[in-house]
Amino acid sequence: MADLLSDDAVADALSRLPGWERDGAEIVRTVQLPSFRAAIATVDDVADAAEDADHHPDIDIRYRTLTFRLSTHSEGGLTAKDPDLAGKISAAVDAHS
Repeated sequence: MADLLSDDAVADALSRLPGWERDGAEIVRTVQLPSFRAAIATVDDVADAAEDADHHPDIDIRYRTLTFRLSTHSEGGLTAKDPDLAGKISAAVDAHS
């Protein structure tokens, strides 16, 4: 079991994650990639990172626009797993932008 992050800890983590914002018990980022293929390649990289972390985001794919939502559902909110995976998602987005 992972401990829920305090509001201050979430705010601190988000200050180091450009493009991410809090939406209740989730952190969210929407990005637009240069092409559909780049978007799918990003999702593929995120899938690998998520499997490695055993922590999986909700992903909405709309052509070349991706929305990522993270929350530790088993804990009912945000834990350290969420900003950690958010950083890996951001790296995948940067690699395909």
